[in-house]
Amino acid sequence: MRQQALAALAAVLLATTASGGVARAQEAAAVAAHQVPPGAVEEFAEMRDGVKLAANVYKPAGQGPWPVILSRTPYIKDPRGDNTAERLAAQARRYTDAGYVFVLQDVRGKGRSEGFYAAFEDDIEDGYDTVEWAARQPWSNGRIGITGGSALGITANAAAMAAPPHLAAAYVVVAPTDRNRNSYMGGVLKEKDTVGWLQRQGVADEVIDMTRARVTDDVFWNRAAMSTNRKYIQIPMYNVGGWYDIFANGNLDNFTWLQNEGAKGARGNQKLLMGPFGHGDLSGDLEYPGFDRLNLGGEEEIRWFDHWLKGEANGIMEEPPVSYFMMASARKGALSDKNRMVRAANWPPAYREVRYYLTPDRGLTRDEPTAQASKTSYRFDPANPVPTVGGANLTFERGPMDQRAIPQRQDYLRFQTPVLDGDVVIAGPIKVELYGATDGLDTDFVAKLVDVYPDGYEAIVLDAPIRARYRGGRMPDEVRMMTPGAPERLEIDLWSTALTFEKGHRIALHVTSSNSPRFEVNPNTGEAPGRQTMKPRVAVNSVFHDAAHPSALVLPVIYPDED
Repeated sequence: MRQQALAALAAVLLATTASGGVARAQEAAAVAAHQVPPGAVEEFAEMRDGVKLAANVYKPAGQGPWPVILSRTPYIKDPRGDNTAERLAAQARRYTDAGYVFVLQDVRGKGRSEGFYAAFEDDIEDGYDTVEWAARQPWSNGRIGITGGSALGITANAAAMAAPPHLAAAYVVVAPTDRNRNSYMGGVLKEKDTVGWLQRQGVADEVIDMTRARVTDDVFWNRAAMSTNRKYIQIPMYNVGGWYDIFANGNLDNFTWLQNEGAKGARGNQKLLMGPFGHGDLSGDLEYPGFDRLNLGGEEEIRWFDHWLKGEANGIMEEPPVSYFMMASARKGALSDKNRMVRAANWPPAYREVRYYLTPDRGLTRDEPTAQASKTSYRFDPANPVPTVGGANLTFERGPMDQRAIPQRQDYLRFQTPVLDGDVVIAGPIKVELYGATDGLDTDFVAKLVDVYPDGYEAIVLDAPIRARYRGGRMPDEVRMMTPGAPERLEIDLWSTALTFEKGHRIALHVTSSNSPRFEVNPNTGEAPGRQTMKPRVAVNSVFHDAAHPSALVLPVIYPDED
């Protein structure tokens, strides 16, 4: 049970593949019917503790040695009876046709590899050992790159943190900074994706219950966190993310820190691309221009590795380090020409924080409140949570879906501006400064940034919760319960985006206390997460909007005409 608990607690990364992972039965069947794909040779790399990890090695035509591109997967390297064989073969061909050996390895305890699987806990050491193993092989010239998306992006980050001498560059697609921060947004568990992923791995219910309790930052989480270990990264890394992706802030965070504060070899050698996509196809009535979100083995990735592994002067490092998609009005069949790619020297671009204050009549205004006492109260019943409609999800519908699907209800507050008489362009981090109160010891507040179209379509842009007890931080000594009835300042981090609210639209902020099944529902009892013994209670929550408690949406507004 202890090992299973370790695996589960380590795995609380919210589901890390677009399909939600490989079910154990499916994996077992694939391993039993093992067949090395055409064009590959299976080889085993021995780790420092003697455990051997299986890898498929694809070589280019002709005589080596060659540079190597490595990818490490927890979802087994061999065909699984679907289109996996064709997909993997196509990916491998893109690398081998470009003159690289492609190595696809099963991580420890998965597929054909030996050892016990504790999700992402061994990938720093195993990543180091695998890179150095690849550098020693007769088909290798010692120049190693690592690539991967989602779970494979996480293992790529881990290898980079290990700083193996022969690792020269990385290409990382949709991967987080810290698993804890990503799985518990604002201290609230991503219920559907995280718990669902654990269940699909066959993890016992009692072990899943243990994961609910591990919210605060501690040594367990920090051991493998990028924020703790990225100071050791010494290589160029190309981060690719999506505005509606579950890991969007991870790609932004990792790029920004490494580009500006990283170690020698990393600082100044990073690249970032952010597109209008999610961790899978988007749902709803908006449609952004075609964009191959992963495109592993695509032209940009090959250019990246050609420069850093082959030394080609192909101009990739003379181009601006940041490319991001500026989203705009995108109704199907009526795409605005303001949807465009932007090239920039850094992220975020220069912006001014502009506050839109909440008003008693459910408005948003640039004018600071003057009322002496003003609040909106509602009853939050955990037995009747607000349903999830779109957003940055993994295992269910995602993207800019219409929030009008959420009916008018007393616990769902819609604040919005008047119709805009000009464009409002934002790019950068977004937050809500919310002054809230509850009649108990703890509750949740949830905020959504919404783009309201002229026809009333309410497109969700970003959303995030805050658990009131974590308003001061997530370290154990920062946890503070609420004083019943007393207003407190709660800052909700909505992450980042790039969007033009076009003339004729409205900017909206929706405030509530639940968003299920995306986020775990707070029982309002004040008990510690994962230790619920009391009956959930209906809470009376309040949002303040007066001079002493100026709740506001804070947007990073950019002014293209300014220097």
